[in-house]
Amino acid sequence: MEAVQTFRCEGCGAALSLRASERTQVCVYCASPNVVAGALDATRQEPRFCIPHAQGEKLARQALADWKKKLGFFSHQGVRGARLENFKGVYAPGVLYSAIARARYDVSIGEEYYVTETYTTTENGKTVTRTRRVKKHEWVPLSGEYEAYATDLVVSASSGIPNEELEAIEPFDFRGLRRYSPGLVAGWTVETPSRSEGDCLGLARTELQGVVDRRLREFMPGDTFSDLRSTTRIEHESAAALLVPLWVLALKYDEQKPALRVLINGQTGKTSAKVPWSWPRLIAVAVIVLVVLAFGIAASLVQR
Repeated sequence: MEAVQTFRCEGCGAALSLRASERTQVCVYCASPNVVAGALDATRQEPRFCIPHAQGEKLARQALADWKKKLGFFSHQGVRGARLENFKGVYAPGVLYSAIARARYDVSIGEEYYVTETYTTTENGKTVTRTRRVKKHEWVPLSGEYEAYATDLVVSASSGIPNEELEAIEPFDFRGLRRYSPGLVAGWTVETPSRSEGDCLGLARTELQGVVDRRLREFMPGDTFSDLRSTTRIEHESAAALLVPLWVLALKYDEQKPALRVLINGQTGKTSAKVPWSWPRLIAVAVIVLVVLAFGIAASLVQR
């Protein structure tokens, strides 16, 4: 079997595998051509877990077709007209993170109630008295502690995949989680982690803090709340190297611009990309709206 070396993409920083006999490769994440002068120091640890691909290329083709159908009228014409080819299946490195977050919070809880107010107004030249119901709030201070358990957070360990892009195609179904073995990924492109453990932990803690903030807002009693302040303590952290299944399309929709990266969850088919706007269409519609408004205003002035 031919030896494999690892190279770092000059465009996005991803660490990808290359056969020893090869000297060039186009990056699956950003479509940058790379010339390999030498291998990286391959002192990597094997991942502990892997989520296998499901349905193979069939899933990716269907997911891309469905994604293209949903592209809006204002999406870039180059993307809407592109041929969705040369997508590749990869196993991307991630970190499976779990922890307990304890948040201490202070907040003002609002309970709604209504009062009837009397007011005067002028109708047909006469002063009349009317009543109306007005919503009020009674505010009560509240303090407490909230615990959040995170057992299935996944963060990207690849410099080629920003964590928010990986989040956009989550969740993964952890019922499919397997202990890693080389046979699970045989025949696939497998990326080596290109983010440090410290960077991955930082991403995981930031994501967990977002989960805590969202759950705290959902947890608040009463009809409404304000001035929510909290501090979070994270305990019992664990992090395990993980391989997640992706299909990647680096779409060259404009020769003057970087490739658009389309990511597909290789287990569920969920697809995401930051599709650029079609500015000519946006401007054209804006001009039409302004013209219609101008005619409307002119017509109303003539009628007066």
